[in-house]
Amino acid sequence: MTDKISAYSAAEPIAPAKGSNSNGIAADKAQGESSQPGASAPQSGDTVTLTASARSLQKIEEAVSRAPVVDAAKVAAVKQSIQSGSYQINAGRIAGKMLNFERGLK
Repeated sequence: MTDKISAYSAAEPIAPAKGSNSNGIAADKAQGESSQPGASAPQSGDTVTLTASARSLQKIEEAVSRAPVVDAAKVAAVKQSIQSGSYQINAGRIAGKMLNFERGLK
């Protein structure tokens, strides 16, 4: 998958020249323009414009980072079934998954 990078000009320097007054601040144009209608972003700093797909990936990353690593409800259900003696082990299914995993390592 490729994303088009827009607003890049070969005439502009990629890194600030020595002695320039660049403060190194990167901002999302869409967020900067809509966050405070009366205030304007500093014009001397560098800016970065994120594509819609990059913003979408940021939102997904934030959602995943907030999700619990362990499904507490499933753990509680398995604990309960083990304690009651009703937990069933399917040896064939476990063996099949182990074989599939082993094949994937090659």
